[in-house]
Amino acid sequence: MAIYHLHVKVIGRKAGSSSVASAAYRSASRLRDERIDRVQDFSKKRGVVHSEVLLPENAPEHWSDRERLWNDVEAFEVRKDAQLAREVEFAIPREMTKRQGIELARDFVQAEFVDQGMIADLNVHWDIGEDWMPKPHAHVMLTMREVDENGFGPKVREWNRTEMVERWRERWAEHVNERLAELDIDARIDHRSLEAQGIGLEPQSQIGAPAQRIDGEGIEAADRAEMHREIARNNGEHIIADPSVALDAITHQQSTFTQRDMAMFAHRHSDGIEQFNEVMGAMRNAPDLVELGKDSRGQDRFTTREMIDAEQRLHRAAEMMAERERHEVNERDTEAALARAEQRGLVLSGEQADALAHVTDGRDLGIVVGYAGTGKSAMLGVAREAWEAAGYEVRGVALSGIAAENLESGSGISSRTIASMEHGWENGRDLLASRDVLVIDEAGMVGTRQMERVLSHAADVGAKVVLVGDPQQLQSIEAGAAFRSIHERHGGVEIGTVRRHREDWQRAATRYLATGRTQDAIHAYDSHDMVHEAQTREQARDVLIDRWDRDRQAEPDRSRIILTHTNAEVRELNEAAREKMRHAGDLGDDIRLTVERGERRFASGDRVMFLQNERGLGVKNGTLGTIEQVSVQSMSVRTDDGRNVSFDLKDYDRIDHGYAATIHKAQGMTVDRTHVLATPGLDAHGSYVALSRHRDGMDLHYGRDDFADQDRLARTLSRDRAKDMATDYEQLDPAQDYAERRGITFRARVAEIMRKVVPEQVRDRIDRLLDGLHSPGDSVPSPADAQRPERGSADVAAAQRDSMRPERMEEEDPEAALRKARTRALIRHAGAVDAISEAQEMGGRASPEQVKELNDARKDFEDVRPHGWQDAEAAYAKDGDLAREAGSGKVNRAIRALQLETELRTDPQRRADRFVERWQKLDRTSQRQYQAGDMSGYQSTRMEMGSMAKSLERDPQLESLLANRKRELGISFESGRSLGRELAFTHGIHLGRGRGLGL
Repeated sequence: MAIYHLHVKVIGRKAGSSSVASAAYRSASRLRDERIDRVQDFSKKRGVVHSEVLLPENAPEHWSDRERLWNDVEAFEVRKDAQLAREVEFAIPREMTKRQGIELARDFVQAEFVDQGMIADLNVHWDIGEDWMPKPHAHVMLTMREVDENGFGPKVREWNRTEMVERWRERWAEHVNERLAELDIDARIDHRSLEAQGIGLEPQSQIGAPAQRIDGEGIEAADRAEMHREIARNNGEHIIADPSVALDAITHQQSTFTQRDMAMFAHRHSDGIEQFNEVMGAMRNAPDLVELGKDSRGQDRFTTREMIDAEQRLHRAAEMMAERERHEVNERDTEAALARAEQRGLVLSGEQADALAHVTDGRDLGIVVGYAGTGKSAMLGVAREAWEAAGYEVRGVALSGIAAENLESGSGISSRTIASMEHGWENGRDLLASRDVLVIDEAGMVGTRQMERVLSHAADVGAKVVLVGDPQQLQSIEAGAAFRSIHERHGGVEIGTVRRHREDWQRAATRYLATGRTQDAIHAYDSHDMVHEAQTREQARDVLIDRWDRDRQAEPDRSRIILTHTNAEVRELNEAAREKMRHAGDLGDDIRLTVERGERRFASGDRVMFLQNERGLGVKNGTLGTIEQVSVQSMSVRTDDGRNVSFDLKDYDRIDHGYAATIHKAQGMTVDRTHVLATPGLDAHGSYVALSRHRDGMDLHYGRDDFADQDRLARTLSRDRAKDMATDYEQLDPAQDYAERRGITFRARVAEIMRKVVPEQVRDRIDRLLDGLHSPGDSVPSPADAQRPERGSADVAAAQRDSMRPERMEEEDPEAALRKARTRALIRHAGAVDAISEAQEMGGRASPEQVKELNDARKDFEDVRPHGWQDAEAAYAKDGDLAREAGSGKVNRAIRALQLETELRTDPQRRADRFVERWQKLDRTSQRQYQAGDMSGYQSTRMEMGSMAKSLERDPQLESLLANRKRELGISFESGRSLGRELAFTHGIHLGRGRGLGL
């Protein structure tokens, strides 16, 4: 999904950076740096898909040459600590094609930078991550001085203002959302989570690896480590200043949340335990927080006033429309529509006829709940004819492009995505009117806020809305269960007779799925030999592909699809199915192409899926077809609805193999046969969709390494993850804040805190302050100040005391003198480490002067604290922010981390405890990630576990200490291997080249 990321930093000589080297690295080019007479060659770097220098008016034309531009900058800036350029880096939505992404970046850079007088060196990178998903982003290097035909002028200080950065962040979000809507792409950047005082929060999913490594040869820092921690720290500061931004972000995807949800969010958006506690305190005391009471598990649930307001607006609009009757269709028009349907061979069932009567009865709100495959679209086609005969204009919308396409093809109602419709409204186009009927299909997937906006607009103008969906199928991505809640309040009509399947027992199985009886459905399919167990998922995948291939060859004219939960599994299944096609001689010559998701081989006969809505081609995200012709320049595809679609790959490359698809892509799909691979991330809603797409038959495959037996499979596929609403809970007055709901007034709560943490002599001032009786000169120590001497380690407290002592005390106290010397050595060493890290982060290498400074700093540190520099660098390797922080004189956190590393080095038992603790934590994390279908995170965690196991081969002392703690490490039997390999074997980790790769 689209993420928001925009980061601004300065490239300067103080950090040992060169603008020429930076430009060469970002453009993957070879440039000569004239100032130091060195060639900066990064021409072998991959992933740069667009590179150009954009000039403002009156700028010398020769500066369109990148090498000339940045060498002139270097020559003009003479200070040894000169700021050379500003860099803005932003993420491009991966839902866009390369051409669209480049255009988006160029338009933004032109409007926000070049038109304001800056020269912009734009480079668009289209990297492919380990999950085979694109990570498109742009680097923009900007000049910092005025420019005219004579060259550079003075620096523009206004460009350095915080307000300017805030503007760029906000404008990028607006720019992206406008373009996504114009392109009819089913993705959005959430404004609410992006705006806190005009800036908002940035996600921690960043470009590149956030790891750092420091070894005996020097420091090799990954180029995103500092950015990752900086974003977390900045986010924490924004939340502390305005906790509503955190609550808005949490309620973007869930209407209510628990204390644990808040803690997880605070952990992600803070840096260190102290800031975490501050963030949690700010969120808990936010005036917008509302406690709802306990849920069915006994957990306290919370929401926000904004969420309650949105739900109340939604229900007011729905109630207003349910009470109005302005869109009646006379019986003559309905009977004529039914007669025409019968002439085409369509005879509505009793339930379908009742649904038709309901949606045409005149009320402004219609609600149809239909199980999968009950013929909702066919009924809506008849309703469309009746509405149009009565003089109404009928329009259809759905959350996704493929759902809108299915609605249009099944009912004849002209349809589009909701996002596209709302974009038109924002620009004054396609507004609803009183003679309009708006059909919202797959309404269960529409979030509360979006549903509220649509219904409120319809209620205001007097239009009719018909909601059609199934609350049990895939849940909304955004917060809320609007469709279910409206149905519970206003009723509607239900269609329960499944018409998609040809066998009665399969219809019954789908009813089981729709009513939460997933286990009964699985048993029904198992009794008809359609549930297949294998020892491992890999074997299950092989059996599935063999069965799919036999079915394909036996009945080539039948439609079929392979379904699973994750994109990683889809890729594996697509490759395996294609190999079967190739072996059978059903594919033409392979053409190797680089498409949006990476390098692929395509041939005539290949099944493909379109991944991007494109009106010009008439395809949606999820459209399937078969390649008729393909070359390195173009492709011609016969879509499953019989159309021929031809396109140049330079204009459209959002295409992939289409033998397999994710279950989310399949909602609304109907085929003759499905083949489903079950994985632990499935739940009742996904399994309902996956097991109900077929007409003739379905085969469900699973491995015993995922599910020990069929009962475990059934329990997993039965998990109810239905979304809730704030209005589902019994509420008190939402105007009361969090503290008042507990019977605690503001003064009483403050007094309670003061009694615990503030000395008695200060309390009178606090009381006077609260009563408004304090003197103008009074100052009140904060609770944190009052207790600070008791916090932290002895060394930290001593360092704080020393910093307040007169300098003459150093001569009288040798211990204080030693502590000061150690602190000075720590600061010098941290500064040297940070300088080399910055140089490497900019794509350069440490200078000889920097290396000498580091070695000298290490020697000084060693003199006052043996092994101190090794322990410090071990701490910096784990926390990349510590070096910069300590180098600036803020040493408290670094001292604590240094002490911990010393303990780990000198106390073997402590090292063993930390190893066991870390291993158990990673093992739990990997299991959660696997069950949630987060394969990228799972693989990363397993790699870290593999590195830990591998490290034991180099540490016999630690291996010996852990020999008696095998059970704690999950080893339940002896294998005769070394402990590291025993760990890897037990947990299914391969020790290859020091990396743990999950098998």
